[in-house]
Amino acid sequence: MSLQTRLMTAVIGFVSLILVIVAVITSATLGQTLEERLDGQVRALAVKTTDFVETKSFFGTAPGAEVTVQSILDGSRLQGPDLLLAIAPPDGAVSGVLATQDGENVDLTDTQLQELTTTVNQSPHASVSISGLGSFRVAVTQTDNGIIVVTGLPRSEILATMTQLFTVIALATLGGLILLALTTAITIRVGLRPLRAVAITATRVANQPLDRGEVTITERVPASEADPRTETGLVGASLNKLLDHVNTSLAARQKNEERMRRFVADASHELRTPLASIRGYSELSLRDTTLPENTHTALERIQAQSLRMTRLVEDLLLLARLDEGRELVYGTVDLTQLALEGLADARPTAPDHRWSVDVPDEPVVIVGDAGRMHQVVANLLANARTHTPAGTEITLRVAQEADTAVLTVHDNGPGIDPGVRDELFARFARGDSSRARQTGGTGLGLAIVKAIVESHSGYISVASEPGSTSFTVRIPVNPSKVDAPAG
Repeated sequence: MSLQTRLMTAVIGFVSLILVIVAVITSATLGQTLEERLDGQVRALAVKTTDFVETKSFFGTAPGAEVTVQSILDGSRLQGPDLLLAIAPPDGAVSGVLATQDGENVDLTDTQLQELTTTVNQSPHASVSISGLGSFRVAVTQTDNGIIVVTGLPRSEILATMTQLFTVIALATLGGLILLALTTAITIRVGLRPLRAVAITATRVANQPLDRGEVTITERVPASEADPRTETGLVGASLNKLLDHVNTSLAARQKNEERMRRFVADASHELRTPLASIRGYSELSLRDTTLPENTHTALERIQAQSLRMTRLVEDLLLLARLDEGRELVYGTVDLTQLALEGLADARPTAPDHRWSVDVPDEPVVIVGDAGRMHQVVANLLANARTHTPAGTEITLRVAQEADTAVLTVHDNGPGIDPGVRDELFARFARGDSSRARQTGGTGLGLAIVKAIVESHSGYISVASEPGSTSFTVRIPVNPSKVDAPAG
């Protein structure tokens, strides 16, 4: 559950418990008070009734006449609303009557008398429920001559009062809990508003690309939600301080990257001339047939290393220019033709591999730099050739899916080590840790591929497992920026 839900549940739960306890205590106290008051009335009425029965039985005008409930009611002033009266003479039958509010006297039936007798035999002061009449509070007394008198008053007023009380408490509790829930929700929502502002700001920052290029974080928690004097506002203020620090660090990182990029571009550009001179002088010297064999071998080594160094410098210069948005000359590129030419160039370099191409009948045409896209195909094929053993089948596929051109290089080699898969497209990353020219390389081939593909508004992905490795390039047929600056 969310923090707001948990807080509301806890507050409403505790308050509900307190209200229930208060309601139970109030109801129990009031009910006990009303019962005690009714007991007092019943006892007073029982004493009065007993005195009258005793007087009538001793001083009645008809000696030996039977004392009945009706005779007691007729000869006394014991009239009242729903007065219950029953007598049991020592040698007579039990009789009972209910004097109603409208002055009518209702005789108790045998079943009702049995219910009354069963209850009063257990306790002289008890509450009894009589079918058809309701609940009564009764008191049992006995005259000196052995007549048992049962006097009772209805508990209907107490029950009505308690029912009304429970209704009022239930409605008041329900209304109070609803009001409490609303006020608590509003209070908590207002109190947690700075945290929501922090979450929204953090989400917007998280959606910004921060891994490369010039980055400026302008998102901040609003000042109204970043008051450090409150606990939630302190979180917003802390996030703003963190974003300021990150923004400063990113700016410093960008300056360092730009400085390093300029240095690499300048160094690569400056190295091209001396390397060309070394290669030229070595070629010129190798034409001298009078050179000793050792000198001839040394010059060949110098020429080979200068060529390798030249390729490295050219790759570094290309990456630097691609980072600056240069080096691309846009035009119409037929990927189908590029695939056929690339495979034709790669097949002689590894005759012990099995090569195949899968292209559609219709050409797949994109807007891009033909030379750089040819380099993408060549680098991917060279990567597959270099890192797979003899006999591996390498397949180059070209297809078009909607408005996207798809180029895939697949091989059934041993696959890519999971430990280096995440760093494949990093600069100077090597699938083989060796630095041999046959297997290690410079580690710039896939980095160049990624830079060129991203310059064409596309992306490259890799999927690898033992026996199946695929590099997939996806480039929009009509990129959004076809007027990128040319190199």
